[in-house]
Formats: sequence, C-alpha cells, structure tokens
Amino acid sequence: MQETASIFLEKSEQKAADLGHRQTINFNIGKYNAAVKNGKEQFADLLTARERAKNIKWRAIEHLDKHLEEFESNFQKRGGKVIWAETAEQVQQEILAICQAKQCKSIVKSKSMATEEVHLNSFLANNGIECVETDLGEYIQQLDGEPPYHIVTPAMHKSKEDVARLFAEKLGTDPSLTPQQLTLVAREKLRQKYLEAEIGITGANFIIADTGSIAVSENEGNARLTTAFPKTHIVLVGIEKVLPSINDLALFWPLLATYGTGQKVTSYNSVFSGPRQEHEADGPEEMYVILMDNGRTNLLQDVQAREALYCIRCGSCLNACPVYKNIGGHTYGSTYSGPIGAVITPHLKGMESYMHLSYASSLCGNCTEVCPVRINLHELLLHNRHKAVEENLTTGGEKLAWFGWKQACLSRRMMNLASGKMKNFMMRKFFTKAWGEQRELPVFAPKSFNQLWKERK
Repeated sequence: MQETASIFLEKSEQKAADLGHRQTINFNIGKYNAAVKNGKEQFADLLTARERAKNIKWRAIEHLDKHLEEFESNFQKRGGKVIWAETAEQVQQEILAICQAKQCKSIVKSKSMATEEVHLNSFLANNGIECVETDLGEYIQQLDGEPPYHIVTPAMHKSKEDVARLFAEKLGTDPSLTPQQLTLVAREKLRQKYLEAEIGITGANFIIADTGSIAVSENEGNARLTTAFPKTHIVLVGIEKVLPSINDLALFWPLLATYGTGQKVTSYNSVFSGPRQEHEADGPEEMYVILMDNGRTNLLQDVQAREALYCIRCGSCLNACPVYKNIGGHTYGSTYSGPIGAVITPHLKGMESYMHLSYASSLCGNCTEVCPVRINLHELLLHNRHKAVEENLTTGGEKLAWFGWKQACLSRRMMNLASGKMKNFMMRKFFTKAWGEQRELPVFAPKSFNQLWKERK
C-alpha cells in the first residue's frame, strides 16, 4: 500500500513540475472545451437530458442481472455466443482458448479500455499471438510501449513533433512529416493487418438488452474494419455497460459524442447483433461477447458507490480535473485515471493498495458538474476516504496526527498555547516531505487572531 502511494506521490511531483507536459495537455484540453461548448447546443434542455440518462442507468444497474440475462438470450437467438468472466485471468484464458481453436496468429483490435484493464496485448504476445491496435492514438501508444494516457484520447500527452519522432524511430519515416502524412503512414501499415488477421477484437460502448446487441462508437472507421474482415469477432465488455432498450441510444449516443469529443454525433455508430446471417453480405462467421466482472460487483454491492457504474467513459471528468491536468494519466498507475479512476480503481483493484487515489483531488466538484450522467464523483471520493478509515487502512501515525489535530481544534486554550514559532516547527518537521519540493510551506504568524483581538480590546 505505502509503496504504491509513494510511487504516485513521486511521479505526481515530477509531472506537476514539467511545464512542457502541462502546456501540451492544456492546449489539447483547451481545444476539447471549445468543441464541447458547440456540441451542447444540440440539446434543447441539457439538464433534463442528463437527468434522464442518469435515471435510465439507475434502472439498468438496479436490475442488472435481469438485463444481462435478457441480452444473453436475445444475442444467442441470432447465433452469438456469450461468455461470463469473473476475473482478468478468466478473460485472458477464454480469449486464448478461442485463438487456439482458430489457430490464430494475428489479431486486429479497435480501441477498448476493457482490454487494457486485462493487459490483453502483452498476454497475447507472450503466447505468440500478434495483437495490433488499429485506433490511431492506441497505435501510437503501442509503438511507444505505453498504456493509454486518457480514456478517450490515448496519446493526448504527445505533440505532433513527438509523434513524428516516434514514427521516424519505429517505422523509419521522415521526422518532418505533418500530422496528415503521419496518418497516411499509419493507414498504409494497418490496411494489410486487417486482411491478415484471423480474429478482430472490439470493446463496446453499450450492451442493448432488448435486442441482444452491442453498440460501438468511433471516429476512424477502424472498428468497422476490425469486425468486417476477420472471420471471428470477439467483444470484451464490462457488465455495467448495459442499456435496457435500443431506443435509449437516441439519448446516449449524442451525450457520449458531445461530452467525449464535442461532436453532435460520433462519425461511425454501429450496432452488432450477432454473426453474419444467411441473407447478409458481410460480417464475421462467429461472434463472441465476453461479459466481464473483474471487480464491478464490488461496486455493485456498495449501495453508495454503485452510482459509479453509470459511467459511459466519455472522459469529461478527466478534462475538467485540475489534478489530472497537472499530473497526467500515467501517474495514477491504473487503467482508469482522473476522478472516475480514483473512484472505481480502489473497488476494482483493492482499497488497501489504491485508496490514495481518492485523496488525489481538490474536491472542487468540477468532475460532478461536467458528468453527462450526473455521477456525484466528489461525494464518492469522500465515501472512499471514509471507507478506508472504517476498514483501518490508514497508518497509526496518521490516526495519531488527526487525533491531536482534532483535540487542538476543539480547544481554544490549546490553540493559543501553541505559538507561531511552535506551529512553524511542527510544519517543517512533519509536513515538508508531503508538501513537496516545488512549494514553500505556509508560515504561521507569531500571534493568532484570537490573541491580537484580546490585546486590542
């Protein structure tokens, strides 16, 4: 626990002092903010739309078992196969079994945070199977050997010059190529991969219960190619992504587009309801949907924290968070970063090891303000902190310090006994390391306001 928290603090201090990193992030988030403002104009009553979306997700999560079974039944009617996986290891083994049955050596994969969660690429590589990212941002990150930096824009922290240097190093291209030329290089490299791959893997933005379908939103068309060329299509999706009806997409697609990228609607929105049917011209011969738990039922059984399962992974809370904008996505050391990552990661991966993420917040409430499904993120961060204390996961030294602080704050006499000199000594002794090298400690005045008031009167 202490080791994970120490690494987080160390990386945070390094990133917060990196002005180049901050400039790149603020530039990219600035463009996002301008786009979102325009995207919101499509809603006649945005607050009502968000409230409706929250209510739909509330109903979906409160009756999750019913909706998942309904999805399974409807999906299987059209020849699809459903696999239930409790852990990341089960997901890996199920996908490996399918690959071995198909004698698969090459996979194309569209953008999916669920696959990042189970470290699928490295697992398949260790088993002699090539898995190529086809989303441009994910492809850039894969070339650089890094995980995604952001839920929606994986390479947000890289400038166009960074990408040009990376392509020159890994692909032997001219380091002076423009973004348009770099995109064409990636397209050329990936086109052949679609033709060679035996299996295509995608995530899903939504699971539709009443039609037995999965919905995928994207802007590059790579997910459609990933599902069209290979003979087998595997979908890995978290159980919380369920929507009761296909009619709900009329609300959720525009919300996801606006809050994810500032668009009125994403460029490509696809609904898949099983493998290719007899009367259909294209599509995979076999289609599997793996419904993944991997800690989500921990959130489900916590009545207060359950609200976090409403998340549609738009990334808006990351873009709004002052902490994320200073320390970046990789510092969190988890698949999901930013406020939503700080809320759900302790439940998914263990409160003891990741409770420190819930303290990585100013509690300004901006994340709650921008969430399209109105998750009370800042309150859930406080809930996690309370839970960590209840489970006795804080250190003895911390408990003693807070006890002393509480006693002092409850007694005016004790506060006056501690002179400004003593308070400054205590700050230097116990808070210098935590405060960080980049900031100066606050200095207490020699006399408190209470003492000055008494002297004056």
